Amino acid sequence: MTEPKRGLVKVETSHKRVRAYLGGRLVADSVRPVLVWESPHYPTYYLPVADIRAELIPTGATQHSPSRGEATVYDVAADGITAAGAAVRYLDSPLPQLNELVRLEFPRMDEWFEEDEPIYVHPRDPYTRVDILGSSRHVRVEIDGVTVADSHNPRILFETGLPPRYYLPRTDVRQDLLCPSDTHTACPYKGTAEYWSVRIGETEHRDIVWGYRTPLPESEKIAGLVAFYNEKVDIYLDGELQDRPRTLFS
Repeated sequence: MTEPKRGLVKVETSHKRVRAYLGGRLVADSVRPVLVWESPHYPTYYLPVADIRAELIPTGATQHSPSRGEATVYDVAADGITAAGAAVRYLDSPLPQLNELVRLEFPRMDEWFEEDEPIYVHPRDPYTRVDILGSSRHVRVEIDGVTVADSHNPRILFETGLPPRYYLPRTDVRQDLLCPSDTHTACPYKGTAEYWSVRIGETEHRDIVWGYRTPLPESEKIAGLVAFYNEKVDIYLDGELQDRPRTLFS
């Protein structure tokens, strides 16, 4: 995918059937969903207004976007269940392909499906690929000069737009340095991650390690493994210190 120029919005029709539910009620069912890259990192679903099965009630509020224009905000009501301010429409957008579409706020719906499979966090980007490859390369992780992981059995996860992530067996990591964290994050490609901090002496490096105990099916090869932020630790690959990448996680 060619990145859109700053200030421009990429719009692309999808061929997936997309459904959204609120309180068990079907809110939308579309075979003509539209992906809109409001953010450069991932797309959002906009659905034809004719495919909305719930009532859209204007709230009187508006939202302004420099690229998409003025949006009207709606409550979404389905069989007595209401999600306040959970939909917007750009009725007179400078992007005319948005004028007959509705954006349902992804986290305000209870369930989303692409075809018959649930999706989480946000729609998956059709231009993002995740490859997980077994490897025998030697991965050693240092924090503050202390080796905290040493493995010859990594699984390397290659995700479009991000540096390689080295997922390591827990038995190759210094368990005595790990402190469980309450932090959890969700990824539409991998599932829900739990985190650990690393304590070196009196210094705690918070949420620097993560792993997926029960990842989504397409990422099952990293189940039970853990990874360190390349941006925040020193990683040696086959004895060579790797540069710390600059990403949104830096």
